[in-house]
Amino acid sequence: MLQHIMIPRGPIDLAADLYLPDNIDDAAPLRAVVLSTPGSSVKEQIGANYASRLAARGVAALVFDPAHQGRSGGEPRDLEDPYRRGEDISYAIDALSTIPGIAPERIGVLGICAGGGYAVHTARTDHRIKAVGTVVPGNMGTSFRGFQPDGAAAALDTMADARVEETHSGELTRVNWLPDTLEEATAVGLTDIDTTQAVTYYRTERGGHAHSTNRRLARGDSLLLGYDAYHLVDQLMTQPLQVVLAGRIGNTGSYESGMRLWKLAPNPVDLMVIDGAGHYEMYDEPEYVDAAVDRLGHFYLNNL
Repeated sequence: MLQHIMIPRGPIDLAADLYLPDNIDDAAPLRAVVLSTPGSSVKEQIGANYASRLAARGVAALVFDPAHQGRSGGEPRDLEDPYRRGEDISYAIDALSTIPGIAPERIGVLGICAGGGYAVHTARTDHRIKAVGTVVPGNMGTSFRGFQPDGAAAALDTMADARVEETHSGELTRVNWLPDTLEEATAVGLTDIDTTQAVTYYRTERGGHAHSTNRRLARGDSLLLGYDAYHLVDQLMTQPLQVVLAGRIGNTGSYESGMRLWKLAPNPVDLMVIDGAGHYEMYDEPEYVDAAVDRLGHFYLNNL
């Protein structure tokens, strides 16, 4: 069963979908999971693939569009603020814990790609989250710092100058998360398998969605450069942890990020590496997604 809901988030609302098991025992409040999705994605994409499967395994699952993105409110549009992404999760838990039939003391989180880092960062200090699951988790701070050819500090200088120019012009700059087509990717020399699979997922009928703009507000990049999703995890994130990784190690950094998280976490419960899968194949390839959700389903049933 699917319910469309709106989550109050201060002056704005978050658009969300709640997936519920078809057969609900009114006498037994449900375990539930809040999903934190990859950067640039909306709830109908990767999050829906995982949420619907969790519900089929008896776990209620809530997936939402982040503030400033998709059908959620918030200006300016297309902002990827890692701190607000974490706050979104806590607001989603606020709403989920008031829904009849949901056990507020049995709520977990599932983060995918960048959403994995956001979920972990939130779970450190929001201990209403009782179990943490991740699939190909990424630390956006590490990733963005690695993208800067002259280093993060020099990039921040450039971003400061750009923001001064924006302030005077009144025009906000947006940049692509990915090339919009495979032809554009080839033209700029991005022919590696991970970029190819990312474009094939996000920018074609396979996984594309009208509300996933593939644009990022440039002024948010300074926030990403200073972000560390795993800061104080070793001290504060005491919840049980499940990590699911793609076995084909590519250039997304999610394998390395997931292994680092596994080593940092005080309470690691299960580590799964899916042989043959690439990072973006974990988004919608049934063979790999089903295997991940089977494992995650057991994890949540045992730890929520």
